[in-house]
Amino acid sequence: MSDEQNNNPEPEEANGPRVPLPEAPSRGYFEGESVTRRNAFIVSSQVLAGVAGAAVVLPTIAFALAPVFTPFEERWEAVGVIDDFTSDNYRAVVFTETLGIGEVGKTTAYVRKGSSEYEGESDDEFVAISTRCAHLGCPVRYVQAAGNFICPCHGGVYDFVGKRIGGPPPRPLDRFQTRVEDGKVEIGPRFSVTNQLKAVRVRDPGEFTGGIWEFLYPPRPSTPPAP
Repeated sequence: MSDEQNNNPEPEEANGPRVPLPEAPSRGYFEGESVTRRNAFIVSSQVLAGVAGAAVVLPTIAFALAPVFTPFEERWEAVGVIDDFTSDNYRAVVFTETLGIGEVGKTTAYVRKGSSEYEGESDDEFVAISTRCAHLGCPVRYVQAAGNFICPCHGGVYDFVGKRIGGPPPRPLDRFQTRVEDGKVEIGPRFSVTNQLKAVRVRDPGEFTGGIWEFLYPPRPSTPPAP
């Protein structure tokens, strides 16, 4: 190797330290841009996905929570005068429980005058027993000869005051609130009762009442309060 070649310094040493070149801009990037097209597409797709999800979730949430914010409207209907009812027998009456749905909104109740002979009753009140069986909701029938309510569907049997005495029903028959206005007996909101005939908010058929069952079968928000 010649002296001239030995005397020539290496290019790096002659030009000083090597300076790294700036990274090449990504595709779609322009100088001065704060958001790349790729990020814009990602954000747009996320926004569209959020809108689509809200369109599905929000109506479902609104449907579930609507009963909580819907005030209960108490409704009463006259079903006869005081002299129409006695304490030793029931009289079947038909009245409208739910307005706006025609014949479907009507229901039947067995009504009698209260009697101090039965626990929790007085002679100046009226008792209205629902015909909806507490098992699956079949209509029960009062049999005067036996003094019992009989369900023809699955053999549920209730005594004179509506307590279960046989069959699969989990609780007594529901009742309706009653009052007297201008000499007429009126029926109001429905309520359920425990085995001790303590009033509680309405429960669906098949649900127990009283004790721990009050927490295992909480009432629907749209049901009226207990009397």
